[in-house]
Amino acid sequence: MDNLHIEQIRPELTWRLRQEVLYPSEPLYAMKMDEDSHGLHFGAFYNERLVSVVSLFQTGNSFQFRKFAVLPNMQGKGVGKALLQYIIGFAKVQGGQRIWCNARSTAVKFYQKAGFVTTGQTFSKQGFDYEIFELLLT
Repeated sequence: MDNLHIEQIRPELTWRLRQEVLYPSEPLYAMKMDEDSHGLHFGAFYNERLVSVVSLFQTGNSFQFRKFAVLPNMQGKGVGKALLQYIIGFAKVQGGQRIWCNARSTAVKFYQKAGFVTTGQTFSKQGFDYEIFELLLT
């Protein structure tokens, strides 16, 4: 996608998109996670506007990404795919052997299309159903 670039961003820059896309009924201050200070945060910019965010957390050689959000008007245009490929590449360069997420049931097909497989673990939290998906990097 032309005019799209991805870069590392400060955690507070993720909060507005987290709220708008993932938790529209929650207040903005509720978007801050305690773990934010221990992670890396990435943003996809289209025509210099932040349109997608994701937060990445490393434990040993395993990386978990959380709070992956793409503005609704940018979904289906390759933005999420580009950002996902970026963090997969980042994790590989850092020596990661596995990258995983708690996928909302509405996003399962997106992750399957990207090569992720289910671990078979499911759970519900805050009214959402999740399934754990992973991709082995080695």
